Amino acid sequence: MRLTFNRSAFAALVAVTVVEALIATLGKPYPLLRGFVGDVVAVGWAYLVYRSFIRAGVLPLAIAALLTGYAVEFGQYLARYFGLRIEQPVLRVILGSVPDWWDVVAYTVGFCLVLLLAGVKARWDRRAGPLLTG
Repeated sequence: MRLTFNRSAFAALVAVTVVEALIATLGKPYPLLRGFVGDVVAVGWAYLVYRSFIRAGVLPLAIAALLTGYAVEFGQYLARYFGLRIEQPVLRVILGSVPDWWDVVAYTVGFCLVLLLAGVKARWDRRAGPLLTG
């Protein structure tokens, strides 16, 4: 693993950040979108953060993104257990405030989706490689 800057991953990160912001702000009337899909996308967002600045394989970065989601959920559990509450409403939306097993499922789905999309991209790059080098 090395520190780096990956422009294409960063561009995707910016796009996914916009999608997440839209889900958080406009998704309130749609609990499945805001609650489940938002958590699925959050793992992809974390992966892109890591991918933008760390040169490493897909699997280690995807696992780091998944563990980040699990850590957030565990933090929510501990906060509930000890009676703590995030007072700042924006942070409460970003980090969540209620531990839920469906969030863990969503993070796992997000992890699988990251691996699937990375595999599709790798296959696409192998196919397009000869065409681009001419």
